[in-house]
Amino acid sequence: MQLPIPSLRPIDTPVPAEAASTEREQRRRKSLVFAVGILLLYGMDVLILGRTSLELLVTRVLWFTQLMTYIWLVWKLDERWYPMLATVNSVLTSAFFLSLIPFTGGIQSPYINLVPTVPMMMALVHPRHVGPVLGSGITTSLGVLGLLLATHDSVPHALGWASMVGSSAFFATYASAQLRKAQTAESAARLERARRESLEKLTVADRYRAQTEKLATVGRLAASVMHEINNPLAFVRSNLDFLRTEVLAQQLPDETRQELQEVMDETRTGVERIRQIVSDLKGFSRMDQEDPCECALADVVTDATRLAAVRLKHVAKLKVEVPAELPEVFATRRRLAQVLLNLLVNAGDALEEAKVQGGEVTVRGVAEGGKVTLMVEDNGPGIPPEVLPRIFDTFFTTKGPEKGTGLGLSISKELVERFGGTLRAENRPEGGARLCLELPVHVPTSPLPLGEGRGEGL
Repeated sequence: MQLPIPSLRPIDTPVPAEAASTEREQRRRKSLVFAVGILLLYGMDVLILGRTSLELLVTRVLWFTQLMTYIWLVWKLDERWYPMLATVNSVLTSAFFLSLIPFTGGIQSPYINLVPTVPMMMALVHPRHVGPVLGSGITTSLGVLGLLLATHDSVPHALGWASMVGSSAFFATYASAQLRKAQTAESAARLERARRESLEKLTVADRYRAQTEKLATVGRLAASVMHEINNPLAFVRSNLDFLRTEVLAQQLPDETRQELQEVMDETRTGVERIRQIVSDLKGFSRMDQEDPCECALADVVTDATRLAAVRLKHVAKLKVEVPAELPEVFATRRRLAQVLLNLLVNAGDALEEAKVQGGEVTVRGVAEGGKVTLMVEDNGPGIPPEVLPRIFDTFFTTKGPEKGTGLGLSISKELVERFGGTLRAENRPEGGARLCLELPVHVPTSPLPLGEGRGEGL
């Protein structure tokens, strides 16, 4: 499967309709603020002249009117007209700015010093288009040349000013072009990152799906194998009872009879152990058929440790410190047992890999502040600091491919969170790892008294 990769959109190409509408609204707001500012700056004209000026007020009103017309046209016309409208607006804006100079002192006007900044301002206002910058640059260059020559200024001085304004326009145009290239490169990089992230997510999803299918197949196969084991196991158990009865009924020396009885009892205990393990595994394979209900964590620990003992028997000593009186939680018993079993097996794997002598795995349960916490602790090397933040990430594992898939802890965390709990990992101060499974205490709801809430008496 291959994800569709969006094509790169050049800076000057039309944007999608929704994005274009948003961009037009932003342009309208910025232009409106600028238009209002043009009128308010009349106060600066008064400060420069030391008096009011009807000519300056009319100029600014006409400038304001031109900007409002531009705003209306940008809002009403199609997006393809925007480059032309922006260029015309830049030319008129530059012309109106130049028209302020004769009314505020001519070549002595403070506004003349701001003329080189006009093309730069247009480059900032219209970074995606070169027309407004060129239009403003040409208008201001010719305008300042004409104004200086009209005041009988020297030709070299007038040409110098025109060259300075032209240079400003050139650099503004160049900067605008570089900005467009940078935006294009940034857009390309952003799209490439999005494409890579999409491909990575797709790869993870495919791996997760394949692993899920494999686990489902293994589960179905295990269920079938357990069913096949149960039948001969029932025969063995029945025949063992028959042999025990028949053998012990014979006339045998007391010592021999006692030895045979011990052997039969041990064999029966082994058969019962096999039956219990098969029963537990069969229960795990049917978890999805169970709904959450009130369950005691002591029973959950019993279910999990009975299976975990098979894995931990030759690796570590398993200690259980879970009081039977712990408050009940509302969850699926076998799902929680699955989580706890996974934590116990992981602890055994860590101790085995580190070759810890005298390994211990402890399951501890405490209740505090309306919550019940189960802690699975080991006396191994602990969790490396660089691994700790990623320990619950899907497919993240430090085990070899023959031992781990990186799904156990991520699935366990998800299962616990479904019941309103949390699962976190940390290192013990005295050494070793600790995983804490925390669940809220189940508070049974009292049934309503008969007749309450049914509308009697209405």
